[in-house]
Amino acid sequence: MKKNDFPILEYDPAERSVFAHKVETQLPQKAVYALLGSCIDEYAQACGARVAETIQTITRDYPIYVTRHNGEEICLLQAPMGAPAAVQNMEILLHNGVKHIIAAGSCGVLRDMPENRFLVPVRALRDEGCSYHYLPPQRFVELDMPMTEQICRCLGSKGMSYEKCTTWTTDGLFRETPDIVAYRRDEGCDTVEMECAALAACAKFRGTDFGMLLFTADTLADTDNYDRRDFGEASLAPALKLCLDIITDKS
Repeated sequence: MKKNDFPILEYDPAERSVFAHKVETQLPQKAVYALLGSCIDEYAQACGARVAETIQTITRDYPIYVTRHNGEEICLLQAPMGAPAAVQNMEILLHNGVKHIIAAGSCGVLRDMPENRFLVPVRALRDEGCSYHYLPPQRFVELDMPMTEQICRCLGSKGMSYEKCTTWTTDGLFRETPDIVAYRRDEGCDTVEMECAALAACAKFRGTDFGMLLFTADTLADTDNYDRRDFGEASLAPALKLCLDIITDKS
C-alpha cells in the first residue's frame, strides 16, 4: 500500500478486505439502484416484486427486490444518501452477482438550468472520502463505462432532451460555500451531489458496468439566493421508469 501524511490519500490496491459480506443468494446481473425516495418500494409492491434478500443496517433495512421488466429479470434497490452508505449497499449487490448497474438521483445545479432536466454525468470530481479507498488519488473519476453509453443511447432513442455533465461529488452538504461553489463551477462542474464519484470508483475497482442518471433539483447558480425549488420531486417516478427501460434495453 502507498502511505501518506494524509490518511485519505493512502491507497491499498489489494482486493481482499478483512470484513467480507456473506453471499446469501444469486441475484440477476442487472440492477436499478436509485435515490428516489419511496418510489422503489412503491413500484415493487405494485408490480408484485419478490424480496430476494434484505440488507440490515443500524438505521433501516433495505430490501433487494427482484422483478421482471421488458421480459427480463432485474434487481431493484433503494440507495441510501451519502457516498459511504451508497457504496456499502452497492458492494452487497456486486457480491451477490450483479454486474450492470444504473443509478439515479437528484442533483443541485451550479449554473442556470431548469428544474427536472435529465443529465448524464461523464466524470465526477472526487470531493468525498469513499472513492479514495477504491482508486488512487486523482481529481476526477471518468464514467467511461458501457452503461453510460447505454443511458445516452436510450434517452436519444426516446427523443428525450438531456445533457452530459461533469458533477461535483461532496460529503459536505452544509459546506458548499460561495467560494467553493464558484471554484467548482470554474473548473467545469455543472452539478453537485453526494454519491456519483464514489459509486463510479467502486464500479471501476470491481470491474462492474455502471452509469448514473441525474435530474436537476435545487439551484446554487446564484450563491446569494439559494433556491430549493421543488427538489426535483416531479422527476422521481419518471426517473425510475427510465432506469427500468434503460437497464433492459437490448438495442
